[in-house]
Amino acid sequence: LECAKAMKMQRTLLFLALLALPCALAEITCGQGGIVCPAADQIGKTPDGSCVNGMSSWTNLFGYKTYNNLPYDGMCSFFGGVPALAEGLGWFIIVGLGGIFSLAVSACIYFGEKSVPQRHQEEVKTSEHFNSAGRIIPSGLCACDIVSKWTWAATLLQSSNVAYAYGVSGPFWYAAGATIQVLLFSILAIEIKRKCPSIHTVLEVVLARWGTPAHLVFLFFCILTNFIVTAMLILGGAAVVNAVTGVNIYAASMLIPISVVFYTMQGGLMACFVSSWGHVTVIYLALLIFLWKVYAGPSELGSTDKVWENLMSAALKYPVPGNYDGTFLTMWSRSGIFFGIINIVGNFGTVFVDQSYWQGAIAARPSATYKGYLLGGIAWFAIPFSMATTLGLAGRAFDLPITMNESGSGLVPPAVAVHLLGPGGAFLVTFQLFMAVTATGSSEQVAVASLCVYDVYKRYFNPNVTGKQIILLSRVGIAIWGVISGVLSIVLLNIPGINLGWVYQAMGNFIGSAVCPIVFALVWKDCTAVGAIGGALGGLIGALIAWVVVAAEYGGGQVTVQTLAHENAFLSANIIALFLSPLISVILSLPSPQNYNWADLTKITEGYLIEEDRHAHVDTQMLEEDSPEAMDKALYWTTRTGAVMTFVLLVAWPLLALPQYNFTKSYFGWWGAVAFILGH
Repeated sequence: LECAKAMKMQRTLLFLALLALPCALAEITCGQGGIVCPAADQIGKTPDGSCVNGMSSWTNLFGYKTYNNLPYDGMCSFFGGVPALAEGLGWFIIVGLGGIFSLAVSACIYFGEKSVPQRHQEEVKTSEHFNSAGRIIPSGLCACDIVSKWTWAATLLQSSNVAYAYGVSGPFWYAAGATIQVLLFSILAIEIKRKCPSIHTVLEVVLARWGTPAHLVFLFFCILTNFIVTAMLILGGAAVVNAVTGVNIYAASMLIPISVVFYTMQGGLMACFVSSWGHVTVIYLALLIFLWKVYAGPSELGSTDKVWENLMSAALKYPVPGNYDGTFLTMWSRSGIFFGIINIVGNFGTVFVDQSYWQGAIAARPSATYKGYLLGGIAWFAIPFSMATTLGLAGRAFDLPITMNESGSGLVPPAVAVHLLGPGGAFLVTFQLFMAVTATGSSEQVAVASLCVYDVYKRYFNPNVTGKQIILLSRVGIAIWGVISGVLSIVLLNIPGINLGWVYQAMGNFIGSAVCPIVFALVWKDCTAVGAIGGALGGLIGALIAWVVVAAEYGGGQVTVQTLAHENAFLSANIIALFLSPLISVILSLPSPQNYNWADLTKITEGYLIEEDRHAHVDTQMLEEDSPEAMDKALYWTTRTGAVMTFVLLVAWPLLALPQYNFTKSYFGWWGAVAFILGH
């Protein structure tokens, strides 16, 4: 017995040792192991920082040249010259390919409706089907939709920006910090099917539980969330299209959201699900091409070993403040951890307060909700992690003349794509981005239209609205939001200092306080209306005060767009928004708890149906896996699965990487292999 215990202990220690290997610290030794030494006058020098009359004294560390064999030396920025693509090709991507894709989706919707059995033909013409997709979406398509609408412009651009700025910690914290929200939302997706399968929007739950004042407060937060998400899509997409093709940035801002209006107006929520497959296909194919080109294909890099050598060299030229030994190859990154916290907090808001995620859960079959959200979250993790570990790090490994302003605008991926593949790379990354932006854009349009129709028009203007009127008004709402979102993005473009990175890190300040009260609406029976409203508004006020105070402290008493962008200001405001809110809600609710009866929620929300929907009732599910009993069991396992995966991503994985202070060549080879495998 003692011998068995000793052997078990040895196996355990060996397993832990293998996880942490190799633990020897990698040393930056100039001139050895392929590491290139920068000239003394080049250390810390940036292309734009030494630019005079259009010429810079900056030089490429490795002597690399452009795709057409011109030197990078002397350039003031990467995209300061002629765009990589002709302007006409940019218009073709936005208008031509956008139009072709719209026609293809419209055709799929048309023939899909024609293929429905005759006895169910009338169902596909109802407002319930238009805004809830019949509540019959299977798990695979649900997962595809999650990947599609969670892949923002920021997923492809901002993830590479933080990789370019902080090194390997950036892609990990972006991916992990935005995956756990989808995994945890799967719990709420099941609760929808258990307690209120008849709803159209999350605000109908708020209205049923807490009445009109709470309904109006959370309507403000939901619309604000949709605006922030849409703005980030357009800011990132328009900046890339403008930089790569020369298309006017204001024209791109207007045309990108409008390009998906037509098929979304035709098919409603079902159009989002149908189009998601095409969006995800293009996004993954482009990702695979970049992965192979950087880590396995013909290029100046072509292997993880070469990437490691060049990143070690780049750290000598551009040591990263707050990173261990200034290296890009470490998880010991102060700014990386700060960004991770900001990312986690902010993305709770853009999932839990975004109507598009609630409508995805509403549209799915009961058994498909948790499967779709868990599978979608896992599949999505690979996109920012693999994309940024590839293109973001390659931007440093090539030592391209990318300025921090270009990086903040999300231009690292197109710059690397142009370097690797020339005009072909520019076209590929632009088309990939266009598909990502339009995927989320169509979901946001349906989300805003649903909120306006069900929670504004029906609630406050016409309680007796008909199904045909709902469809008409939804289509009008989709078109109007497509135009408004473009106009609002143009306004943001004209505010100096505001770009994709700024909005991304600020979003949690505005909407993070609404997360916990909305969750309480479905999981805590004692939360009162006063507690929910107080938590949401109190958290918002506290976050804004903290943001301004910290910005003023680090800005010498000045509060500007630039001082508000300080990482400590973003961090403090995000944390207060998320954690002050539930504290206030609990304090205000406990003296007089609501003790809500969940059966009342089911009964009240069934009254919100405008037209009969046989899939919108708890007790009429036809399959055993969709039964209330099956949902109870699914809730048990989903809660534990979500908790375990959250622990793995936020605690276990980072802790196992910390012993490797500065990644060795073999350890980075393993890290790159993980990104390579996940991307496939």
